[in-house]
Amino acid sequence: MPFFKVTLIRSAIGLPKKTSGVLQALGLWKRMATVFHPVSPHVAGQIMAVKELVAVSEVEHALTKAEMRANRRPDP
Repeated sequence: MPFFKVTLIRSAIGLPKKTSGVLQALGLWKRMATVFHPVSPHVAGQIMAVKELVAVSEVEHALTKAEMRANRRPDP
């Protein structure tokens, strides 16, 4: 099952409350935060509402927080 990988790139400071509400509905609170959502028309519509603020890619499976943290660590 494919997932959208959504990362907040630009801040929502100074933007309308509607835009901030969409970001909160997606689960994006801080810059550079990444969330995974299953591919659906509902989520795609939310992403299109904030497309200037986020980076989106489609992945095969969602990563857990522990897996994302392990990917950020440098090689020993």
